[in-house]
Amino acid sequence: MLAFIGGTGLTRMDNLRIVDKHAITTRFGEPSAPVVEGELDGQRVLFLARHGDPHVLLPHQVNYRANMVALKEAGATAIVAANAVGGITTLAPTGALVLPDQIIDYTWGRESTLFDDPADPLVHVDFSWPFDTALRDALKARLAASDLKWSDGGCYGATQGPRLETAAEIARMERDGCDIVGMTGMPEAVLARELGIPYAMLSLVVNPGAGKSTHEITMEEIEAVIHDGMANVCQLLAEFASDYRP
Repeated sequence: MLAFIGGTGLTRMDNLRIVDKHAITTRFGEPSAPVVEGELDGQRVLFLARHGDPHVLLPHQVNYRANMVALKEAGATAIVAANAVGGITTLAPTGALVLPDQIIDYTWGRESTLFDDPADPLVHVDFSWPFDTALRDALKARLAASDLKWSDGGCYGATQGPRLETAAEIARMERDGCDIVGMTGMPEAVLARELGIPYAMLSLVVNPGAGKSTHEITMEEIEAVIHDGMANVCQLLAEFASDYRP
């Protein structure tokens, strides 16, 4: 079953007709919220609010392992994760959607693997290309058929948060090759790989990165972009669900 993870600004999908809620406790603890099962344009899908419902969890407080295991136990066979990001390069202007194809992980202290029990075999997963090609291609086709502003490819830099980055940090990330910056892409993406679930990310650029504009970043500006942009994301995901066939 196709699953969506909603980030900042997408705690609920208003166009989702809920048919069930799965309160799942995993061996890693409780997920951020119950896994919601519902219908989008007649297609059965799953939805999980990454930061809880209501939005209460900071990026470093999210139990990513419980979230991903709960989705798998609920029947997820593919995951599209939506998130709000800052733009670093010209690939990522404010208000645009980015379909990244790479990640650099700058987070620290997060539980980042399912294979840390000494009693279990040690497993190393290949993570050369962190996003599933077929799932990304399907998303690209849907984006190409829309009238939304979007970019194919780019590198997502995952930072610890919850503070925004300094201008020097954004300059460093740009030198490293990052096009966008967010706080939730890791370890979510690698946990999906460890579970064998195809995973792709759809990122809404809600502000320029630090030092990339002439004025201070304000939450009011970010929230205004989120309000309109996540409504577009919600509609796009509904259209994607209606024609996605794994």
